[in-house]
Amino acid sequence: MSTTFDVPGYRIARPLGLVWGTLVRSVGFAKGLTGGFKSLRAGEVTEYTDVVNTARGHAVERLTEHARSMGANAVVGVRFESSEVADGLAEILAYGTAVILEPEQSGQ
Repeated sequence: MSTTFDVPGYRIARPLGLVWGTLVRSVGFAKGLTGGFKSLRAGEVTEYTDVVNTARGHAVERLTEHARSMGANAVVGVRFESSEVADGLAEILAYGTAVILEPEQSGQ
């Protein structure tokens, strides 16, 4: 996976198309309650950071599965987006372009 559209030492032999991994995550009562109290003061709210990081990890796993199902060996242009879909529910989306990468031939 790469956030860029090229990978040094490789060339895109074939683009396969858009791939994504998405999930909707709830903070959960305990973390929401603790995080809500912590949000009243300045600084990081680690309960929410943990939830978002875990959700992004799951979104990347789903993105990888989608790309593999298309026969890709790489995903370029990877991006993340998130949005609130309901009170206490957030969508995390990872997306990119599935490709087949091949090593560049020396002398090219």
